[in-house]
Amino acid sequence: MPITEPASHAADPAARGAARPGLAARRLPGWLVAATPAAAELVVGGYRLGGASLWRDEAYTLAAAGRPDGQIAGLVLHVDAVHGPYYLGMHLVIALLGGSAAALRLPSLLATSLAAGLTAILGRRLARMSALPVPALTGMLAGLLYAAAPQTTWYAQDARPYAIVTLFAVAASYLLVVAIGDGRRRSWAAYAAAMAVTGAASLFALLLLAAHALTLLAARARQRQQRPLVASAPLLRPWLAAAAVAVVALSPLIVLGYLQDRTLGWISRPGAGTVGTLVSDFAGSRPLIALIVVLAGAGFALRLVTGDLAAGRPRGDAGRRPAVTVVSVALPWLLLPPLILLAVSLAKPVYVERYVVFCQPALALLCAAGLSWLGRWIAGSAAGRRIPALAWTGPVAILAVATALLAGPQRAARLTATRPDNLREVSAVVAANEQPGDAVFYLPSGVRVVSVAYPAPFRRLRDLSLLATPVASDTLTGTQVRAPVLARRFTRVPRVWLVQWADQVSQAPGTEIGREELDLLSGMRPVRRWIVQSVVLTLYAARQ
Repeated sequence: MPITEPASHAADPAARGAARPGLAARRLPGWLVAATPAAAELVVGGYRLGGASLWRDEAYTLAAAGRPDGQIAGLVLHVDAVHGPYYLGMHLVIALLGGSAAALRLPSLLATSLAAGLTAILGRRLARMSALPVPALTGMLAGLLYAAAPQTTWYAQDARPYAIVTLFAVAASYLLVVAIGDGRRRSWAAYAAAMAVTGAASLFALLLLAAHALTLLAARARQRQQRPLVASAPLLRPWLAAAAVAVVALSPLIVLGYLQDRTLGWISRPGAGTVGTLVSDFAGSRPLIALIVVLAGAGFALRLVTGDLAAGRPRGDAGRRPAVTVVSVALPWLLLPPLILLAVSLAKPVYVERYVVFCQPALALLCAAGLSWLGRWIAGSAAGRRIPALAWTGPVAILAVATALLAGPQRAARLTATRPDNLREVSAVVAANEQPGDAVFYLPSGVRVVSVAYPAPFRRLRDLSLLATPVASDTLTGTQVRAPVLARRFTRVPRVWLVQWADQVSQAPGTEIGREELDLLSGMRPVRRWIVQSVVLTLYAARQ
């Protein structure tokens, strides 16, 4: 859509201050706008990609995706169906690259890199439609801000589907903007496909539909305001059709996920600090919260203060104004999915922060818009008119402060200490202290996942409680024998390793087999205990 400034707007000093940079920015090719943040994310997210230990959820990825594809299908019919498409994709990765930490995390890194580039393209398009100065640089800045977020780095180095979900969410949001703009059937079909793929990667990402509905309502309101000027393209019916197609396509996965909702039983209700943690993680650190909140609201607030809300929108042929802006797309995307999931969790706990990490690009878009408007506001001030270079001083200073405050969290995002588990160290402890004939108890049985990530030393231990292996039982951690069988197996066992989650050590076992394991250990003497982050290893030996 061509951009022409109304005469009243061209007389605005702020517009004159932004005009020259805008001309230069239009010379930036689209590939450079996208490639710069994409390359930056490859460097930032790829540094020490395999450095941190795998944690339990990454071990589940290895346990599920490492088996033959037919057995993956058998698994998801019993458990973890919502991750079935991801496991099938990761099966190919493991077949090609192996099961190292770096290989498992490579798809997430590539997804965040592509998401950064696509965020920049979306940011450029929305900046033009919102009459933001220097649209190409504003879009590029949005992509770079997304790449700079410590949370982006964390999920770029996580062998789970959440980085991939974010990429699809950005693509779906971009295609929504395109479909609203041109109204073509193929554009709505592409949007429907993107939403279906997004939901296949994570059913919780279908909450993006609620955000898109609000964007659509804002677009319809703008259309009604300008109806005397130009005929409005229909929006509601094609969007509802596209959303329905996506949901229907996902219906088998939705049904399986609903039937397997017992797998979410570990989630607790959100507490008083949940929202604070969410805000801090999205901002990058607690000291950055105030700055990020100011930037995210600056674009909309400054337009209200300067009176540009009515005059600042670009106009195209027949005086038509764009139906969407940065605010109408990014603000619902940032706020609605977390708020809905938090509200639902008050009745049925389903909220986990990683389920809404696909909202991170929306914050980058809002912050980039805020920085752009700040530069425009400075350019229009008396000092800015005297010294044009001041227009860049404020944004550059803010970026310098943000970079300094993000350095520590970025470094921490690569450390094993910031992850729930250190399974590499757990394996090292067992390898250094095991002896021939040692047995192992996993209490509860789900703790058996710690043996998957770095399995070599655990394979030398006799798993006395195991009835059927994970592959044979179509489960993630196998099935257990009954207590009498365990008692018969427990003969002439010289030493036993007891593996537990640290937060469950003091809890009484909830199963008969768990109680039998503790009864058998009561006749042995504890030799040594290791606490490795979230895992407690206790070594028992037979009494002499």
